[in-house]
Amino acid sequence: MRLNITCIPGDGIGPEIVTQAKAVLNAVADRFGHELHYTDILMGGASIDACGEPLTDDAIAQAKAADAVLMGSIGGNTSTSPWYQLPPDKRPEAGLLRLRKSLNLFTNLRPAFLYQELRAACPLKEEISVAGFDIMIMRELTGGLYFGERKTVVENGVRKAVDTLTYDENEIRRIAVKGFDIACKRKGKVTSVDKANVLDSSRLWRKVVEEVAADYPDVTLEHMLVDNCAMQLVKNPAQFDVILTENMFGDILSDEASMVTGSIGMLPSASLNETKFGLYEPSHGSAPDIAGLDIANPIATVLSAAMMLRYSFDLDREADVIETAVQTVLRDGYRTVDIMSPGCTQVGCSEMGALLVKRISE
Repeated sequence: MRLNITCIPGDGIGPEIVTQAKAVLNAVADRFGHELHYTDILMGGASIDACGEPLTDDAIAQAKAADAVLMGSIGGNTSTSPWYQLPPDKRPEAGLLRLRKSLNLFTNLRPAFLYQELRAACPLKEEISVAGFDIMIMRELTGGLYFGERKTVVENGVRKAVDTLTYDENEIRRIAVKGFDIACKRKGKVTSVDKANVLDSSRLWRKVVEEVAADYPDVTLEHMLVDNCAMQLVKNPAQFDVILTENMFGDILSDEASMVTGSIGMLPSASLNETKFGLYEPSHGSAPDIAGLDIANPIATVLSAAMMLRYSFDLDREADVIETAVQTVLRDGYRTVDIMSPGCTQVGCSEMGALLVKRISE
């Protein structure tokens, strides 16, 4: 199979971790007989430095021409980088927002998986962490409060700000379909999270999700209010499979879920459109303070590449091989500095990549 992948190395540690993800993908391609074709484009601070803007029209065109996009991290130190002296629409993160909009990436997938080898890093009580958890948070990415009409005005001498939360049934239905489709690949359970006891938008959300559920008789649907879900994530995370929710709730819950895994350096993510096209990136930032030191953890980016194989190319077996390699390396006691614990062997970014390639090639 020929896989056309656009890569965005990005800023900070981005080029280092993308290099290791490519090495892992190449090992998988060699093992299973696939042909990989990479095209690198600039985005974020690197694009500002080279082109004067965080994302060019040509870069967008090259991303659209690919089967999938694999991205490192973008941005820099917001206190010291000259990138953050620019207007907001010219800063590194503006490139990512424009790319998401240009590619119509309305579904965000954020797995939260607790490796038993890293259980000691989980902040939850041992009687909770011992059960483990494997959650997929699916966040609607292009609607809701973040994209509604907004304004700040002065009325009768008082400043007032207005943000509008809107969803139509088509926006809800398409993310719900994605959620149920992915639940079919997992444990077959969807927890739809809303605030239907207060918000009209949530009541519509719940109604449309129930309509979609009728087409998936083998998937169990439950509804949960967002405040209860936030509590349940720290009380009993093992109960969840797919959490399906709107933009702002998903933003908050996915960050909460990332922390109970013990290290954000282990967490991949994906953003999908109506087709199998997706943008795959680690959940963490660009960590400019450690860029170039070869100590970054590449595993989140490597696991993002595994998600790319699974969701954009339907190569489940190949994705399984990557995920198994990660578990094996952790079981063998190798750790980057962010997940280091007593009795383990500390390795750098490039050595961690080499260890994963070795396990895949064996």
